[in-house]
Amino acid sequence: MLIIPQEELTLTDKKSFCNTALEAGIKRAVAKAIGPTDELITRHAEVALDFAGAVAGVNFWFTQTLGVTTVPYTVFSTGAIAAPGVALVPQLANNKVAVFYKVSVLSVPNPFTILTFGLGPVPTAPVTTKAKVDLEQLEGYLTTVGFLSEPVTYDPQEWVSVFVENKINTGAREHLVLSCYIIEPSGGTIS
Repeated sequence: MLIIPQEELTLTDKKSFCNTALEAGIKRAVAKAIGPTDELITRHAEVALDFAGAVAGVNFWFTQTLGVTTVPYTVFSTGAIAAPGVALVPQLANNKVAVFYKVSVLSVPNPFTILTFGLGPVPTAPVTTKAKVDLEQLEGYLTTVGFLSEPVTYDPQEWVSVFVENKINTGAREHLVLSCYIIEPSGGTIS
């Protein structure tokens, strides 16, 4: 999978990536019998609302504290310092589809090399790897924001194992925002 720097895209290109992600999510929600198209809502994901699940206190788009450069670190954080290799992996609710489509690295300098989207409750050893993205491709631009060449979709009740590999031992939690749509039945949340 590729990451396309935002600065190389037109407004029309950006809208196309967003629309492709929405269409993929809606199609998946219908296929998973979450509801018919006219009874689904789409909205941007909220970390605490959508990815807390079995992991109490998840409320930040921050990684764990980055240390050793050979260890994967979760992109979900409770604010508490977790030991390397001990990561938070939320499970999606039984009535939601999540679709990731854009990545924003807000830490300067960019401490990340690889972003991995996987499945399974153990982030350092995902059962399945859905996609890997080279975040260093965003360097050299005014903004470190990029669109995924294809949306990454998670089905209801899947373990959302998303983690980064770092090239700098910062000793701090780093800011990585993942743009994601949630598709769910209307009624529970106001879009």
